[in-house]
Amino acid sequence: MIAQSLTVNPFPNSFLKCHRPNPGFLSPSVSLNVSRWNEAMSMRLSRERTVGTTVLASKEQSSSYNSEKKRKVVEHICLLKAKKDLSEEEENDMLDYLYTSQYQMGGIVAISLGRISNENVENYTHGVFMRFQRKEHLVKFYENPFYSKVLKEHVMPYCHGLMNVDYETEVEDDILPMFRKGEDFNFGVEFVLLISFIQSAFGGPAEDALESLKRLTAEFPSLIVQSTQGSNFNLSSEIYTHAVVIRLRSVEAFEMFVGSSDYKEMWSNKFQPIIRKQLPVHFCVDPVGTEIM
Repeated sequence: MIAQSLTVNPFPNSFLKCHRPNPGFLSPSVSLNVSRWNEAMSMRLSRERTVGTTVLASKEQSSSYNSEKKRKVVEHICLLKAKKDLSEEEENDMLDYLYTSQYQMGGIVAISLGRISNENVENYTHGVFMRFQRKEHLVKFYENPFYSKVLKEHVMPYCHGLMNVDYETEVEDDILPMFRKGEDFNFGVEFVLLISFIQSAFGGPAEDALESLKRLTAEFPSLIVQSTQGSNFNLSSEIYTHAVVIRLRSVEAFEMFVGSSDYKEMWSNKFQPIIRKQLPVHFCVDPVGTEIM
């Protein structure tokens, strides 16, 4: 039985400003007049779908995902519940140690993290995204004593809970999208959507819903840099069957995409009837350099 608390909008309370907005992409006034915002959004999305936008090479690749050569990767999501009286110094210490852990362990090819900008039913406050080349690298990551020390000394003293989700997915077989490097990945919003499908949805409806989302994200390369999804194989969070991670170019791009009629219609028709639970969170991504490690 589907929980009664589910609503047609999969992003309750999601239209909030990021903790640290990126001035290059976000104007001082995000809260536009509703009618003007809807009109502008409809015109822009319609123009993208019918005419297409001339963009950088990586954007063009994301719009033709079916024709691009792919390679498998493994992605890791860690959601944290920080204590309410967390100071800025403690937060920076926690996030800095988590971020720099990539330089102490092999296999991590991309990482992003930040303070979650939207309210969510499970009260998670921070999100961490990592990408690994292979599953064995993820296994070694969990077993690495350095990472265990980071959690013990720099994360759990500031948090009272965490959840890990892991899944295998595919990305463009090219160095920039693979490593999430370059201009397109310097700024933006990381959108994480955890989904629990009902049992009867497997073997058809669930796969169709996820494919519909993949096609839709590929249609808007000027809003979306990259989108990945996969089946969760972490037994500690098996309540969520699938995960989706979408990197959008800005807060405005995030709001335009999830607020569009195309997205809402797809969610209402494809996902809403077959999900048991959902957890949507998003956080801003600050520039951390453009060099490929």
